[in-house]
Amino acid sequence: MEYRLKRSEDFDRVFKKGTRVFSGSLTLIYCAADSLKAGYAVGKKHGGSVKRNRVKRLLRESFRSYLPRLKNGFFFVFIPKVKEEYSLKTFKNDMGYLFKKAGLIADEKNRNLTH
Repeated sequence: MEYRLKRSEDFDRVFKKGTRVFSGSLTLIYCAADSLKAGYAVGKKHGGSVKRNRVKRLLRESFRSYLPRLKNGFFFVFIPKVKEEYSLKTFKNDMGYLFKKAGLIADEKNRNLTH
């Protein structure tokens, strides 16, 4: 299943109409949509291309671990905060916190209905 947000129109829609939620290392912007997709905004202030791509890989893997538990019908954009070091564990913890804070984790009872 392809769940990556790629089109600039979709990014623009999330940035303009989305709701923002903050944690220690991440900002999550999300809005209602017809499918479940995620995008990552990692700017040049995070470092060179090698470091930016590593950050995006860590974010994608963190998101992949939450994919089965998320409610359907949202576009997400993750923006990492500038730090010296990034870790998978930190991103996973912060994503879980953000999803719970925003109420985006599907209930166990209703989980079968959304997939």
